[in-house]
Amino acid sequence: MPEYFIYYASSNIVGIVIFGIMLAHDRFSIDRQEKQLKYDRTLIAFMLYFFSDTIWCAIDSGLIEKTLFRVALATFANFVFLTFITYSWLMYVMTMEKLEKRNRPVVKFAIWFPFIISTLILIFIYFLKPSLLINEGLQSTALFDVFMSVVPCIYLFAVIMYTIKEAKLEKDPIEKRKHLYIGFFPVIVVAGGMCQMLFMPTLPIFCYAGTVFMLIFHIKSTDDQISTDPLTKLNNRGQLTRYVSQENNLRIDGRSTYVIMIDINDFKKINDSFGHSEGDRALVIVAQALVQSIRSSNMPMFLGRYGGDEFILIVHPAKYDELKALTEEIRKNIRERCKREERQYIISVGIGYDELLKEPDTYAKCVQRADSKLYLDKEYCKINGKSTKLKTR
Repeated sequence: MPEYFIYYASSNIVGIVIFGIMLAHDRFSIDRQEKQLKYDRTLIAFMLYFFSDTIWCAIDSGLIEKTLFRVALATFANFVFLTFITYSWLMYVMTMEKLEKRNRPVVKFAIWFPFIISTLILIFIYFLKPSLLINEGLQSTALFDVFMSVVPCIYLFAVIMYTIKEAKLEKDPIEKRKHLYIGFFPVIVVAGGMCQMLFMPTLPIFCYAGTVFMLIFHIKSTDDQISTDPLTKLNNRGQLTRYVSQENNLRIDGRSTYVIMIDINDFKKINDSFGHSEGDRALVIVAQALVQSIRSSNMPMFLGRYGGDEFILIVHPAKYDELKALTEEIRKNIRERCKREERQYIISVGIGYDELLKEPDTYAKCVQRADSKLYLDKEYCKINGKSTKLKTR
């Protein structure tokens, strides 16, 4: 059946090429974090599986002479690489979720244990009674299919359970969705593999599902890197530029538009007293307080990190009172987060804002006016003893 082989093998080869391009992109980037390395291992695992699956197809289609040993070896290779895929994804998720014990030998052995036991059982059955695994027609039996799927399903079940647990502990809705996303999205691949195994074994559904899944995940990760500030997880300066370049984002019928500039008062004191890592933590605290504040408001708005310790909000209040309430909420939430996390300081911020008027007024002019008012507010905080306060060690 050469047509069947050409179609099936072509799909796998296309998957290998796509994943090879993604892998080369990652290898030539400057990002060598642990999570990126674990993600790349998943790409490699998929490529190995597609190659192995192509060999299996060549045997199944008669292009390579069928023998009991070759069928068993090709099917077992698929089992090994499919397990490698799900194992790699589990390790990637554990890295993303910052599980502290993930690299301990005992943890790694516990994760590998189901695969080791399944492999030993498969080898034992093959030498004892191979007909239980490969039938007279030299096709894998239902028992082999069970072994093929049970260990990967165990790993994916562990991923889902762990991400559900983390999502329950997470109070931030955006972070909650991220936990569930990386946990449940691989179910698409599993569903594709099950459909192929049970209903259409000659159609490479698993290849399609795996390729689509990894492509979507890769695109989303790349988009996050392009548009998101890596420290605070807010929109970055580039995303701000894209946002304000669209006039319909700046002016909404029936609503005013204000640009709010926010800057940490005496931020240098935190860096000098406690180190730059604590300074980074202070920026994250402010970012989280800002996100908390805008979630309690129904106004359309854009939030981003402007640069350094400066943040920007573009808001569209229906009434001026909404704007005042938001700025008060921001200051309150920042103070409360510092106390709740028992930091060695209480952060104070300067806030300046101005309204974007009708044309010929521009966003750039509005930012300048808001920035000027920001520094007036910072001076007011210093003069009146409302600046950032450090606690004694």
